[in-house]
Amino acid sequence: MNRLLASASIVALLALGACGEEKKEEAQSQAAPAATSEAAPAASGAAPAAAEIKQGGSMIVTFKDDLPTLDPAIGYDWKNWSVIKSVFDGLLDYKPGTTEIVPDLAESFETSADGLTYTFKLRHGVKFHNGREMKAADVKYSLERMIDPKTQSPGAGYYAGIKGFAEFQGGTAKEVTGITTPDDYTVKLELTAPDATTLHLLALNFSFVVPKEEVEKAGADFGKKPVGTGAFKVSEWTSGQKIVLERNADYYKPGLPHLDKITFEIGQEPVVALLRLQKGEIDIAGDGIPPAKFTEMMNDPAAKDLVITADQLHTGYVAMNVTMKPFDNVAVRQAVNMAINKDRIVQLINNRAVPANQPLPPAMPGYDATYKGYSYDVDGAKAKLKEAGLEAGFETDLYVMNTDPQPRIAQAIQQDLNAIGIKANLKSLDMGTVIAAGGKKDGAPMIWSGGMAWIADFPDPSNFYTVILGCGGAVDGGWNWSWYCNKDLDKRAAEANAMTDPAKTNERAAAWGKIFTDLMADAPWAPVFNEKAYVVHAKRVQGPNGVFADPIHIPVNYDEVYATDVK
Repeated sequence: MNRLLASASIVALLALGACGEEKKEEAQSQAAPAATSEAAPAASGAAPAAAEIKQGGSMIVTFKDDLPTLDPAIGYDWKNWSVIKSVFDGLLDYKPGTTEIVPDLAESFETSADGLTYTFKLRHGVKFHNGREMKAADVKYSLERMIDPKTQSPGAGYYAGIKGFAEFQGGTAKEVTGITTPDDYTVKLELTAPDATTLHLLALNFSFVVPKEEVEKAGADFGKKPVGTGAFKVSEWTSGQKIVLERNADYYKPGLPHLDKITFEIGQEPVVALLRLQKGEIDIAGDGIPPAKFTEMMNDPAAKDLVITADQLHTGYVAMNVTMKPFDNVAVRQAVNMAINKDRIVQLINNRAVPANQPLPPAMPGYDATYKGYSYDVDGAKAKLKEAGLEAGFETDLYVMNTDPQPRIAQAIQQDLNAIGIKANLKSLDMGTVIAAGGKKDGAPMIWSGGMAWIADFPDPSNFYTVILGCGGAVDGGWNWSWYCNKDLDKRAAEANAMTDPAKTNERAAAWGKIFTDLMADAPWAPVFNEKAYVVHAKRVQGPNGVFADPIHIPVNYDEVYATDVK
Protein backbone atom coordinates (compact mmCIF):
# COMPACT_ATOMS: atom_id res chain seq x y z
CA MET A 1 0.00 0.00 0.00
CA ASN A 2 0.12 4.04 -0.75
CA ARG A 3 5.14 5.85 -0.90
CA LEU A 4 8.77 8.69 -0.07
CA LEU A 5 11.26 11.03 1.07
CA ALA A 6 13.18 10.91 4.33
CA SER A 7 11.42 12.63 7.17
CA ALA A 8 13.44 14.29 9.87
CA SER A 9 10.40 14.00 12.13
CA ILE A 10 10.75 10.23 12.48
CA VAL A 11 12.26 9.35 15.80
CA ALA A 12 13.97 6.13 16.72
CA LEU A 13 11.45 3.33 17.04
CA LEU A 14 10.68 2.47 20.63
CA ALA A 15 10.78 -1.29 20.96
CA LEU A 16 7.60 -2.63 22.52
CA GLY A 17 8.67 -5.37 24.83
CA ALA A 18 8.30 -6.79 28.31
CA CYS A 19 6.16 -4.46 30.38
CA GLY A 20 5.58 -6.54 33.52
CA GLU A 21 2.00 -7.17 34.58
CA GLU A 22 1.02 -3.56 34.14
CA LYS A 23 -2.27 -3.11 32.26
CA LYS A 24 -1.64 -1.22 29.04
CA GLU A 25 -4.37 1.11 27.83
CA GLU A 26 -2.08 2.45 25.11
CA ALA A 27 1.31 1.46 23.76
CA GLN A 28 4.29 3.72 23.39
CA SER A 29 4.10 6.08 20.43
CA GLN A 30 6.41 7.08 17.62
CA ALA A 31 6.32 10.25 15.58
CA ALA A 32 4.64 9.65 12.23
CA PRO A 33 6.03 10.85 8.91
CA ALA A 34 4.76 14.38 8.57
CA ALA A 35 1.73 15.12 6.43
CA THR A 36 1.66 18.68 5.20
CA SER A 37 -0.64 20.64 3.00
CA GLU A 38 0.25 23.09 0.31
CA ALA A 39 -3.16 24.46 1.09
CA ALA A 40 -5.00 27.35 2.61
CA PRO A 41 -6.38 26.72 6.11
CA ALA A 42 -9.58 25.20 4.72
CA ALA A 43 -7.60 22.33 3.25
CA SER A 44 -4.94 22.07 5.91
CA GLY A 45 -6.50 19.16 7.73
CA ALA A 46 -6.75 21.10 11.01
CA ALA A 47 -9.28 19.40 13.26
CA PRO A 48 -12.45 21.44 13.86
CA ALA A 49 -14.47 21.36 17.06
CA ALA A 50 -16.54 18.18 17.29
CA ALA A 51 -19.75 20.22 17.12
CA GLU A 52 -18.78 21.43 13.65
CA ILE A 53 -18.67 17.89 12.25
CA LYS A 54 -22.09 16.76 11.13
CA GLN A 55 -23.06 13.15 10.54
CA GLY A 56 -24.07 12.31 6.98
CA GLY A 57 -23.15 12.96 3.41
CA SER A 58 -21.22 10.86 0.95
CA MET A 59 -17.94 10.77 -0.93
CA ILE A 60 -16.76 9.48 -4.31
CA VAL A 61 -13.28 7.99 -4.77
CA THR A 62 -11.94 6.85 -8.15
CA PHE A 63 -9.48 4.09 -9.07
CA LYS A 64 -8.29 2.89 -12.44
CA ASP A 65 -8.28 -0.78 -11.43
CA ASP A 66 -10.67 -2.83 -9.31
CA LEU A 67 -9.81 -3.98 -5.81
CA PRO A 68 -8.72 -7.64 -5.95
CA THR A 69 -10.22 -8.60 -2.57
CA LEU A 70 -11.37 -7.25 0.78
CA ASP A 71 -10.49 -10.42 2.68
CA PRO A 72 -8.19 -9.10 5.45
CA ALA A 73 -6.20 -12.34 5.56
CA ILE A 74 -5.35 -12.03 1.86
CA GLY A 75 -5.65 -8.42 0.72
CA TYR A 76 -2.25 -6.80 0.53
CA ASP A 77 -2.01 -3.91 -1.89
CA TRP A 78 -2.30 -0.19 -1.38
CA LYS A 79 -5.80 0.18 -2.81
CA ASN A 80 -7.56 -2.36 -0.63
CA TRP A 81 -5.42 -1.76 2.47
CA SER A 82 -7.37 1.18 3.91
CA VAL A 83 -10.73 -0.09 2.65
CA ILE A 84 -10.16 -3.32 4.58
CA LYS A 85 -9.40 -1.21 7.66
CA SER A 86 -12.80 0.46 7.29
CA VAL A 87 -14.70 -2.84 6.91
CA PHE A 88 -12.85 -4.86 9.59
CA ASP A 89 -11.21 -4.26 12.97
CA GLY A 90 -8.35 -5.88 14.88
CA LEU A 91 -7.39 -6.23 18.51
CA LEU A 92 -5.28 -3.08 18.17
CA ASP A 93 -5.09 -0.11 15.81
CA TYR A 94 -3.19 3.16 15.41
CA LYS A 95 -4.33 6.60 16.46
CA PRO A 96 -5.53 8.37 13.27
CA GLY A 97 -2.75 10.08 11.37
CA THR A 98 -0.01 8.64 13.62
CA THR A 99 1.93 5.46 14.38
CA GLU A 100 0.75 5.33 18.00
CA ILE A 101 -0.73 1.93 18.90
CA VAL A 102 -4.09 2.05 20.70
CA PRO A 103 -6.63 -0.62 21.74
CA ASP A 104 -9.38 -1.42 19.22
CA LEU A 105 -11.49 -4.58 19.64
CA ALA A 106 -9.42 -5.16 22.75
CA GLU A 107 -10.30 -2.58 25.38
CA SER A 108 -7.09 -3.36 27.27
CA PHE A 109 -4.13 -5.73 27.29
CA GLU A 110 -1.33 -6.96 29.51
CA THR A 111 2.17 -8.19 28.71
CA SER A 112 3.97 -10.68 30.94
CA ALA A 113 7.30 -9.76 32.51
CA ASP A 114 9.17 -12.20 30.24
CA GLY A 115 7.53 -10.79 27.10
CA LEU A 116 6.13 -14.19 26.10
CA THR A 117 2.44 -13.83 26.96
CA TYR A 118 -0.07 -11.19 25.88
CA THR A 119 -3.57 -11.14 27.37
CA PHE A 120 -6.32 -9.11 25.67
CA LYS A 121 -9.65 -8.17 27.23
CA LEU A 122 -12.28 -7.68 24.52
CA ARG A 123 -14.94 -5.02 24.38
CA HIS A 124 -18.48 -6.21 25.08
CA GLY A 125 -21.26 -5.66 22.56
CA VAL A 126 -19.17 -5.25 19.40
CA LYS A 127 -21.24 -6.60 16.50
CA PHE A 128 -20.40 -8.02 13.11
CA HIS A 129 -22.29 -6.52 10.17
CA ASN A 130 -24.64 -9.53 10.29
CA GLY A 131 -25.74 -8.52 13.80
CA ARG A 132 -23.93 -11.22 15.81
CA GLU A 133 -21.72 -10.21 18.72
CA MET A 134 -17.99 -10.65 18.21
CA LYS A 135 -16.32 -12.84 20.86
CA ALA A 136 -12.96 -14.38 21.71
CA ALA A 137 -13.62 -17.50 19.63
CA ASP A 138 -13.85 -15.26 16.55
CA VAL A 139 -10.40 -13.83 17.23
CA LYS A 140 -8.92 -17.32 17.57
CA TYR A 141 -10.69 -18.53 14.43
CA SER A 142 -9.53 -15.51 12.42
CA LEU A 143 -5.88 -15.87 13.44
CA GLU A 144 -5.86 -19.62 12.74
CA ARG A 145 -7.62 -19.14 9.40
CA MET A 146 -4.97 -16.61 8.37
CA ILE A 147 -2.13 -18.89 9.49
CA ASP A 148 -3.63 -21.93 7.72
CA PRO A 149 -1.62 -22.60 4.51
CA LYS A 150 -4.89 -23.23 2.66
CA THR A 151 -5.74 -19.54 3.02
CA GLN A 152 -2.47 -18.55 1.32
CA SER A 153 -2.19 -15.39 3.38
CA PRO A 154 0.88 -13.36 2.37
CA GLY A 155 1.16 -12.25 5.99
CA ALA A 156 1.11 -15.64 7.71
CA GLY A 157 4.87 -15.64 8.16
CA TYR A 158 4.64 -12.60 10.42
CA TYR A 159 3.01 -14.78 13.09
CA ALA A 160 5.53 -17.64 13.10
CA GLY A 161 6.56 -16.74 16.65
CA ILE A 162 3.23 -17.84 18.11
CA LYS A 163 3.51 -21.09 20.04
CA GLY A 164 2.21 -23.98 17.93
CA PHE A 165 2.47 -22.09 14.62
CA ALA A 166 4.77 -24.63 12.95
CA GLU A 167 2.74 -27.65 14.05
CA PHE A 168 -0.51 -26.10 12.84
CA GLN A 169 0.96 -25.06 9.49
CA GLY A 170 2.54 -28.48 9.10
CA GLY A 171 -0.77 -30.24 9.67
CA THR A 172 0.28 -32.09 12.84
CA ALA A 173 -2.00 -30.01 15.08
CA LYS A 174 -5.63 -28.95 14.64
CA GLU A 175 -5.21 -25.65 16.42
CA VAL A 176 -2.52 -23.12 17.29
CA THR A 177 -1.75 -23.93 20.92
CA GLY A 178 -0.46 -20.43 21.61
CA ILE A 179 -3.87 -18.86 20.91
CA THR A 180 -6.33 -19.57 23.73
CA THR A 181 -9.66 -18.14 24.92
CA PRO A 182 -10.10 -18.46 28.70
CA ASP A 183 -13.57 -16.93 28.36
CA ASP A 184 -15.74 -15.18 25.76
CA TYR A 185 -14.00 -11.85 26.24
CA THR A 186 -10.38 -12.88 26.83
CA VAL A 187 -7.75 -13.86 24.28
CA LYS A 188 -4.30 -15.07 25.34
CA LEU A 189 -1.34 -15.16 22.98
CA GLU A 190 1.81 -17.12 23.87
CA LEU A 191 5.09 -16.73 21.96
CA THR A 192 8.06 -19.04 21.62
CA ALA A 193 10.43 -16.08 22.08
CA PRO A 194 10.07 -12.38 22.89
CA ASP A 195 9.25 -10.33 19.78
CA ALA A 196 9.39 -6.55 19.68
CA THR A 197 6.89 -6.43 16.79
CA THR A 198 4.04 -8.33 18.48
CA LEU A 199 1.76 -5.37 19.16
CA HIS A 200 2.24 -4.10 15.60
CA LEU A 201 1.29 -7.52 14.23
CA LEU A 202 -2.01 -7.43 16.11
CA ALA A 203 -2.83 -4.10 14.47
CA LEU A 204 -2.16 -5.51 10.98
CA ASN A 205 -4.99 -6.29 8.57
CA PHE A 206 -4.01 -9.97 8.48
CA SER A 207 -5.08 -10.42 12.10
CA PHE A 208 -8.44 -8.65 11.71
CA VAL A 209 -11.50 -10.50 12.94
CA VAL A 210 -13.95 -12.26 10.61
CA PRO A 211 -17.11 -14.29 11.39
CA LYS A 212 -16.69 -18.01 10.67
CA GLU A 213 -20.26 -18.48 9.47
CA GLU A 214 -19.91 -15.77 6.81
CA VAL A 215 -16.55 -17.09 5.60
CA GLU A 216 -18.00 -20.59 5.26
CA LYS A 217 -21.15 -19.30 3.54
CA ALA A 218 -19.25 -17.22 0.96
CA GLY A 219 -16.34 -19.63 0.50
CA ALA A 220 -13.83 -18.36 -2.03
CA ASP A 221 -16.05 -15.29 -2.60
CA PHE A 222 -15.65 -13.95 0.95
CA GLY A 223 -13.22 -11.33 -0.34
CA LYS A 224 -16.03 -9.98 -2.53
CA LYS A 225 -18.72 -10.46 0.15
CA PRO A 226 -16.87 -9.26 3.24
CA VAL A 227 -18.46 -9.09 6.68
CA GLY A 228 -16.57 -7.49 9.53
CA THR A 229 -17.09 -5.25 12.57
CA GLY A 230 -15.78 -2.09 10.92
CA ALA A 231 -17.13 1.42 10.51
CA PHE A 232 -18.47 0.65 7.03
CA LYS A 233 -20.12 -2.38 5.46
CA VAL A 234 -20.07 -3.30 1.78
CA SER A 235 -23.54 -2.82 0.30
CA GLU A 236 -22.69 -3.24 -3.39
CA TRP A 237 -19.80 -4.52 -5.49
CA THR A 238 -20.10 -4.54 -9.25
CA SER A 239 -16.79 -5.86 -10.53
CA GLY A 240 -14.94 -3.40 -12.71
CA GLN A 241 -17.49 -0.65 -12.04
CA LYS A 242 -18.02 0.33 -8.42
CA ILE A 243 -17.88 -0.63 -4.76
CA VAL A 244 -20.26 1.02 -2.30
CA LEU A 245 -19.64 1.24 1.44
CA GLU A 246 -22.46 2.24 3.80
CA ARG A 247 -22.20 3.44 7.38
CA ASN A 248 -22.35 0.71 10.04
CA ALA A 249 -25.01 2.09 12.38
CA ASP A 250 -23.92 -0.41 15.07
CA TYR A 251 -20.25 0.60 15.04
CA TYR A 252 -18.86 0.59 18.55
CA LYS A 253 -16.98 3.91 18.28
CA PRO A 254 -19.36 6.79 19.04
CA GLY A 255 -19.68 9.29 16.21
CA LEU A 256 -17.83 7.20 13.62
CA PRO A 257 -17.87 6.99 10.73
CA HIS A 258 -18.94 10.50 9.80
CA LEU A 259 -20.03 9.74 6.24
CA ASP A 260 -23.14 7.72 5.35
CA LYS A 261 -21.69 6.37 2.13
CA ILE A 262 -18.48 6.04 0.13
CA THR A 263 -18.60 5.05 -3.53
CA PHE A 264 -15.44 3.77 -5.22
CA GLU A 265 -15.76 4.25 -8.97
CA ILE A 266 -13.58 1.76 -10.85
CA GLY A 267 -12.10 2.11 -14.34
CA GLN A 268 -11.34 5.84 -14.16
CA GLU A 269 -8.15 6.98 -15.89
CA PRO A 270 -6.10 9.13 -13.48
CA VAL A 271 -5.99 12.18 -15.76
CA VAL A 272 -9.76 12.12 -16.21
CA ALA A 273 -10.25 11.59 -12.47
CA LEU A 274 -8.16 14.67 -11.70
CA LEU A 275 -10.19 16.79 -14.11
CA ARG A 276 -13.41 15.52 -12.53
CA LEU A 277 -12.11 16.41 -9.06
CA GLN A 278 -11.29 19.92 -10.20
CA LYS A 279 -14.85 20.20 -11.53
CA GLY A 280 -16.30 19.06 -8.22
CA GLU A 281 -17.64 15.75 -9.58
CA ILE A 282 -15.57 13.48 -7.29
CA ASP A 283 -13.86 13.88 -3.92
CA ILE A 284 -10.62 11.87 -4.04
CA ALA A 285 -8.57 10.91 -7.11
CA GLY A 286 -7.41 7.58 -5.72
CA ASP A 287 -4.50 7.07 -8.11
CA GLY A 288 -3.00 10.44 -7.23
CA ILE A 289 -1.67 13.15 -9.54
CA PRO A 290 -0.42 11.83 -12.90
CA PRO A 291 3.13 13.03 -13.64
CA ALA A 292 1.92 14.71 -16.82
CA LYS A 293 -0.33 16.97 -14.72
CA PHE A 294 1.90 17.40 -11.67
CA THR A 295 3.66 20.66 -12.57
CA GLU A 296 0.41 22.21 -13.79
CA MET A 297 -1.38 21.13 -10.62
CA MET A 298 1.26 22.40 -8.23
CA ASN A 299 1.61 25.74 -10.06
CA ASP A 300 -2.15 26.42 -9.99
CA PRO A 301 -2.94 28.27 -6.71
CA ALA A 302 -6.52 26.97 -6.66
CA ALA A 303 -5.59 23.39 -7.46
CA LYS A 304 -2.60 23.43 -5.17
CA ASP A 305 -4.93 23.94 -2.21
CA LEU A 306 -6.32 20.46 -2.76
CA VAL A 307 -3.02 18.64 -2.27
CA ILE A 308 -1.75 16.95 0.90
CA THR A 309 1.94 16.01 0.85
CA ALA A 310 3.31 13.31 3.13
CA ASP A 311 6.57 11.55 3.85
CA GLN A 312 6.09 7.80 4.06
CA LEU A 313 8.18 4.71 4.68
CA HIS A 314 8.46 3.53 1.07
CA THR A 315 10.90 1.89 -1.34
CA GLY A 316 10.31 1.26 -5.04
CA TYR A 317 12.42 -1.56 -6.47
CA VAL A 318 13.00 -4.06 -9.24
CA ALA A 319 12.54 -7.60 -7.92
CA MET A 320 14.56 -10.35 -9.62
CA ASN A 321 13.41 -13.94 -9.20
CA VAL A 322 16.51 -15.72 -7.87
CA THR A 323 15.05 -19.14 -8.77
CA MET A 324 14.70 -18.33 -12.49
CA LYS A 325 17.59 -18.26 -14.95
CA PRO A 326 19.63 -16.16 -15.45
CA PHE A 327 18.69 -14.34 -12.23
CA ASP A 328 19.85 -17.34 -10.20
CA ASN A 329 23.33 -15.88 -10.85
CA VAL A 330 24.23 -13.13 -8.38
CA ALA A 331 26.49 -11.40 -10.93
CA VAL A 332 23.46 -10.88 -13.20
CA ARG A 333 21.49 -9.33 -10.37
CA GLN A 334 24.41 -7.08 -9.49
CA ALA A 335 24.64 -6.04 -13.15
CA VAL A 336 20.99 -4.95 -13.11
CA ASN A 337 21.63 -2.86 -9.99
CA MET A 338 24.53 -1.11 -11.72
CA ALA A 339 22.67 -0.58 -14.99
CA ILE A 340 19.75 1.50 -13.69
CA ASN A 341 20.11 5.30 -13.84
CA LYS A 342 18.11 6.17 -10.72
CA ASP A 343 18.66 9.93 -10.99
CA ARG A 344 17.04 9.95 -14.43
CA ILE A 345 14.05 7.97 -13.16
CA VAL A 346 13.57 10.38 -10.24
CA GLN A 347 13.54 13.26 -12.74
CA LEU A 348 10.94 11.35 -14.76
CA ILE A 349 8.52 11.57 -11.82
CA ASN A 350 9.05 15.31 -11.25
CA ASN A 351 11.63 14.75 -8.50
CA ARG A 352 8.96 13.40 -6.15
CA ALA A 353 11.49 10.95 -4.72
CA VAL A 354 15.14 10.37 -3.85
CA PRO A 355 17.33 7.57 -5.26
CA ALA A 356 17.47 4.43 -3.10
CA ASN A 357 20.41 2.11 -2.52
CA GLN A 358 19.04 -0.33 0.08
CA PRO A 359 15.63 -1.80 0.97
CA LEU A 360 15.12 0.41 4.04
CA PRO A 361 13.92 3.98 3.38
CA PRO A 362 15.95 6.79 4.97
CA ALA A 363 13.28 7.55 7.59
CA MET A 364 13.24 4.01 8.99
CA PRO A 365 15.31 3.09 12.06
CA GLY A 366 18.26 0.97 10.91
CA TYR A 367 18.83 2.83 7.64
CA ASP A 368 22.60 2.97 7.01
CA ALA A 369 23.47 6.41 5.69
CA THR A 370 27.09 5.32 5.17
CA TYR A 371 26.17 2.50 2.78
CA LYS A 372 26.83 3.43 -0.87
CA GLY A 373 25.26 0.46 -2.63
CA TYR A 374 25.66 -0.07 -6.37
CA SER A 375 26.59 3.05 -8.31
CA TYR A 376 25.28 3.67 -11.82
CA ASP A 377 28.06 2.09 -13.89
CA VAL A 378 27.32 0.83 -17.41
CA ASP A 379 30.81 -0.56 -17.98
CA GLY A 380 30.80 -2.22 -14.57
CA ALA A 381 27.42 -3.79 -15.32
CA LYS A 382 28.71 -5.17 -18.61
CA ALA A 383 31.70 -6.63 -16.77
CA LYS A 384 29.33 -8.37 -14.35
CA LEU A 385 27.41 -9.94 -17.25
CA LYS A 386 30.71 -11.14 -18.70
CA GLU A 387 31.55 -12.63 -15.30
CA ALA A 388 28.24 -14.51 -15.47
CA GLY A 389 29.09 -15.84 -18.95
CA LEU A 390 26.43 -13.65 -20.55
CA GLU A 391 28.59 -11.11 -22.36
CA ALA A 392 26.24 -11.30 -25.35
CA GLY A 393 23.28 -10.41 -23.12
CA PHE A 394 19.93 -12.17 -22.83
CA GLU A 395 16.18 -11.67 -23.18
CA THR A 396 13.69 -11.59 -20.31
CA ASP A 397 10.33 -10.15 -19.19
CA LEU A 398 9.78 -7.14 -16.94
CA TYR A 399 6.32 -6.99 -15.36
CA VAL A 400 4.81 -3.61 -14.51
CA MET A 401 1.48 -2.22 -13.32
CA ASN A 402 -0.33 -0.52 -16.20
CA THR A 403 -1.18 2.79 -14.47
CA ASP A 404 0.83 5.92 -15.36
CA PRO A 405 3.65 6.62 -14.58
CA GLN A 406 4.63 3.00 -13.98
CA PRO A 407 4.89 1.94 -17.65
CA ARG A 408 7.06 4.99 -18.39
CA ILE A 409 9.34 4.19 -15.46
CA ALA A 410 9.57 0.60 -16.70
CA GLN A 411 10.43 1.87 -20.18
CA ALA A 412 13.32 3.89 -18.67
CA ILE A 413 14.54 0.76 -16.87
CA GLN A 414 14.12 -1.18 -20.13
CA GLN A 415 16.35 1.34 -21.92
CA ASP A 416 18.99 1.13 -19.19
CA LEU A 417 19.02 -2.67 -19.35
CA ASN A 418 19.20 -2.62 -23.13
CA ALA A 419 22.38 -0.53 -22.86
CA ILE A 420 24.16 -3.49 -21.25
CA GLY A 421 22.66 -6.13 -23.55
CA ILE A 422 19.55 -7.19 -21.61
CA LYS A 423 16.43 -7.12 -23.75
CA ALA A 424 13.52 -6.75 -21.32
CA ASN A 425 10.06 -7.25 -22.81
CA LEU A 426 7.54 -5.18 -20.88
CA LYS A 427 4.45 -6.94 -19.53
CA SER A 428 2.19 -3.98 -18.68
CA LEU A 429 -0.78 -5.47 -16.80
CA ASP A 430 -3.35 -4.62 -14.15
CA MET A 431 -2.13 -4.62 -10.56
CA GLY A 432 -3.82 -7.88 -9.54
CA THR A 433 -2.28 -9.80 -12.44
CA VAL A 434 1.21 -8.50 -11.68
CA ILE A 435 0.84 -9.39 -7.99
CA ALA A 436 -0.37 -12.87 -8.91
CA ALA A 437 2.62 -13.39 -11.22
CA GLY A 438 5.02 -12.36 -8.48
CA GLY A 439 3.38 -14.83 -6.11
CA LYS A 440 4.19 -17.80 -8.36
CA LYS A 441 7.66 -19.30 -8.22
CA ASP A 442 7.90 -19.47 -12.01
CA GLY A 443 5.62 -16.48 -12.61
CA ALA A 444 7.76 -13.40 -13.28
CA PRO A 445 11.53 -13.09 -13.77
CA MET A 446 11.52 -9.34 -13.05
CA ILE A 447 8.94 -6.96 -11.58
CA TRP A 448 9.02 -3.18 -11.31
CA SER A 449 7.17 -2.65 -8.03
CA GLY A 450 5.82 0.82 -8.81
CA GLY A 451 2.20 1.30 -7.78
CA MET A 452 2.67 -1.74 -5.55
CA ALA A 453 6.00 -0.66 -4.05
CA TRP A 454 6.66 -1.42 -0.43
CA ILE A 455 5.29 0.96 2.16
CA ALA A 456 5.70 -0.07 5.78
CA ASP A 457 2.74 -1.96 7.24
CA PHE A 458 4.08 -0.84 10.59
CA PRO A 459 6.99 1.46 11.54
CA ASP A 460 9.68 -1.12 12.21
CA PRO A 461 12.63 -2.26 10.03
CA SER A 462 11.52 -5.89 10.30
CA ASN A 463 8.56 -4.99 8.11
CA PHE A 464 10.88 -4.53 5.14
CA TYR A 465 12.19 -8.06 5.55
CA THR A 466 9.82 -10.72 6.88
CA VAL A 467 7.20 -10.77 4.12
CA ILE A 468 9.11 -9.36 1.15
CA LEU A 469 12.66 -10.69 1.56
CA GLY A 470 12.51 -13.40 4.23
CA CYS A 471 12.10 -17.13 3.67
CA GLY A 472 8.56 -17.02 5.09
CA GLY A 473 7.43 -14.74 2.25
CA ALA A 474 8.81 -16.99 -0.50
CA VAL A 475 5.59 -18.98 -0.78
CA ASP A 476 2.76 -19.28 -3.28
CA GLY A 477 0.70 -16.09 -3.11
CA GLY A 478 3.42 -14.32 -1.11
CA TRP A 479 5.05 -10.94 -1.63
CA ASN A 480 8.66 -12.10 -1.76
CA TRP A 481 8.69 -11.70 -5.54
CA SER A 482 12.43 -12.37 -5.62
CA TRP A 483 11.83 -15.77 -4.01
CA TYR A 484 14.94 -14.99 -2.02
CA CYS A 485 15.64 -17.11 1.07
CA ASN A 486 18.76 -16.69 3.19
CA LYS A 487 18.42 -18.80 6.34
CA ASP A 488 21.38 -17.09 8.02
CA LEU A 489 19.73 -13.70 7.59
CA ASP A 490 16.43 -15.16 8.81
CA LYS A 491 18.23 -16.30 11.98
CA ARG A 492 19.74 -12.85 12.49
CA ALA A 493 16.33 -11.27 11.88
CA ALA A 494 14.81 -13.42 14.61
CA GLU A 495 17.60 -12.42 16.99
CA ALA A 496 17.03 -8.73 16.22
CA ASN A 497 13.29 -9.09 16.84
CA ALA A 498 14.00 -10.72 20.21
CA MET A 499 15.58 -7.47 21.44
CA THR A 500 12.51 -6.22 23.31
CA ASP A 501 14.35 -4.16 25.92
CA PRO A 502 13.80 -0.44 25.10
CA ALA A 503 17.38 0.18 26.25
CA LYS A 504 18.53 -1.85 23.24
CA THR A 505 16.53 0.17 20.68
CA ASN A 506 19.63 1.54 18.95
CA GLU A 507 21.40 -1.82 19.05
CA ARG A 508 18.36 -3.48 17.50
CA ALA A 509 18.13 -0.86 14.74
CA ALA A 510 21.83 -1.31 13.93
CA ALA A 511 21.40 -5.09 13.77
CA TRP A 512 18.57 -4.68 11.29
CA GLY A 513 20.55 -2.19 9.21
CA LYS A 514 23.42 -4.65 8.84
CA ILE A 515 20.99 -7.36 7.73
CA PHE A 516 19.82 -5.19 4.84
CA THR A 517 23.24 -4.05 3.69
CA ASP A 518 24.55 -7.64 3.86
CA LEU A 519 21.50 -8.74 1.89
CA MET A 520 22.40 -6.31 -0.90
CA ALA A 521 25.54 -8.36 -1.63
CA ASP A 522 23.11 -11.00 -2.96
CA ALA A 523 21.17 -8.26 -4.80
CA PRO A 524 17.69 -9.85 -4.95
CA TRP A 525 16.39 -6.31 -5.45
CA ALA A 526 17.54 -3.29 -7.35
CA PRO A 527 16.23 -0.48 -5.06
CA VAL A 528 15.35 2.52 -7.24
CA PHE A 529 13.76 5.31 -5.20
CA ASN A 530 11.97 6.41 -2.03
CA GLU A 531 8.87 8.35 -3.03
CA LYS A 532 6.85 11.14 -1.40
CA ALA A 533 3.05 10.82 -1.40
CA TYR A 534 0.69 13.39 -2.87
CA VAL A 535 -3.01 12.94 -2.06
CA VAL A 536 -5.51 15.22 -3.74
CA HIS A 537 -9.02 15.73 -2.35
CA ALA A 538 -11.97 18.07 -2.77
CA LYS A 539 -12.43 20.92 -0.30
CA ARG A 540 -15.90 19.65 0.61
CA VAL A 541 -14.41 16.64 2.40
CA GLN A 542 -12.14 17.17 5.39
CA GLY A 543 -10.66 15.26 8.29
CA PRO A 544 -8.33 15.51 11.28
CA ASN A 545 -4.69 16.20 10.51
CA GLY A 546 -3.03 13.41 8.58
CA VAL A 547 -6.00 11.23 7.62
CA PHE A 548 -5.73 11.97 3.88
CA ALA A 549 -2.17 10.64 3.95
CA ASP A 550 -2.38 8.37 6.97
CA PRO A 551 0.92 6.54 7.62
CA ILE A 552 -0.95 3.30 8.48
CA HIS A 553 -4.45 3.54 6.97
CA ILE A 554 -2.81 3.98 3.59
CA PRO A 555 -3.66 6.10 1.69
CA VAL A 556 -6.74 7.52 3.49
CA ASN A 557 -8.34 6.90 6.87
CA TYR A 558 -11.88 6.79 5.51
CA ASP A 559 -13.49 6.43 8.96
CA GLU A 560 -12.41 9.95 9.94
CA VAL A 561 -13.37 11.83 6.76
CA TYR A 562 -16.43 14.09 6.96
CA ALA A 563 -18.41 16.22 4.51
CA THR A 564 -18.58 19.98 5.14
CA ASP A 565 -21.79 20.48 3.15
CA VAL A 566 -24.09 18.35 5.32
CA LYS A 567 -27.20 20.35 6.23
